[in-house]
Amino acid sequence: MKLFRILDPFTLTLIITVLLASFFPARGGFVPFFEGLTTAAIALLFFMHGAKLSRTAIIAGGSHWRLHLWVMCSTFVLFPVLGVLFAKWAPVNVDPALYTGFLYLCILPATVQSAIAFTSLAGGNVAAAVCSASASSLLGIFLSPLLVGLVMNIHGAEGSLEQVGKIMLQLLLPFVLGHLSRPWTGEWVSRNKKWISKTDQSSILLVVYSAFSEAVVNGIWHKVGLGSLLFIVVVSLVLLAIVILVNVGVARKFGFSKADEITIVFCGSKKSLANGIPMANILFPTAMIGMMVLPLMIFHQIQLMVCAVLARRYKRQIENMQQNQASA
Repeated sequence: MKLFRILDPFTLTLIITVLLASFFPARGGFVPFFEGLTTAAIALLFFMHGAKLSRTAIIAGGSHWRLHLWVMCSTFVLFPVLGVLFAKWAPVNVDPALYTGFLYLCILPATVQSAIAFTSLAGGNVAAAVCSASASSLLGIFLSPLLVGLVMNIHGAEGSLEQVGKIMLQLLLPFVLGHLSRPWTGEWVSRNKKWISKTDQSSILLVVYSAFSEAVVNGIWHKVGLGSLLFIVVVSLVLLAIVILVNVGVARKFGFSKADEITIVFCGSKKSLANGIPMANILFPTAMIGMMVLPLMIFHQIQLMVCAVLARRYKRQIENMQQNQASA
């Protein structure tokens, strides 16, 4: 029962989807049906992302350029460098696709909703978090596929200009169309955020089901045992710890306020499941995706649990600082 209280409902649904695909994978004529449905769902997902983001949220942030610059460096430089070094080191004899999966995880943009939510809970700079997380998500549509072509080809993974063009067509075009539709859809989107959130989650679940169905047919559970799952958990914890420590060190070294430090930690240490799984569906062969997204799925849950603990700790620190200032 404790496990069910720790895991958020969406993560539980993800686990159920993986189990469903493991026991009842899509086969035969259902495969093209789910592929078409998944493509349509992903297009809708990014159309809604574009419709949700205001022009101000996309271009704002000039007043906190140092904070935003570091968050982008943490997301698109620090993480990828760690991923490349780890993939080259390859200390444990596991399926090479897991190393590729961690490398892919490291080049993804940050989350938006959870980064802002944890920043708010901890008492950080919420306005800066909105700008940084939104900018990271937007830049990720451009940078992540380019980094796949640049970085992952070094390790033999597939990535080409053709795939970059494909992801621009399937992700960027719906995003731009969604944003351009804001004068007509903006008010409706604001009123139906809960329904749109369900659409986001449904799109991800469809991709996960399709990917794991293909992976099960190709024998993923014969390749990934408890040892491999433990390996993913340990590496995720170490990777997250390194990035958080570097972010805290940079924030304090360069004199950021405590509120800005909180924003840097929560925006600079997250990786987006919502962007990562649809991108993987476009960038990689279906047979690879199940193994590739395992590190991302596990890292996503670990980052939520760790950041929840950190947010509560930061909140206590902020409250103690305020009490000390009041009594001084």
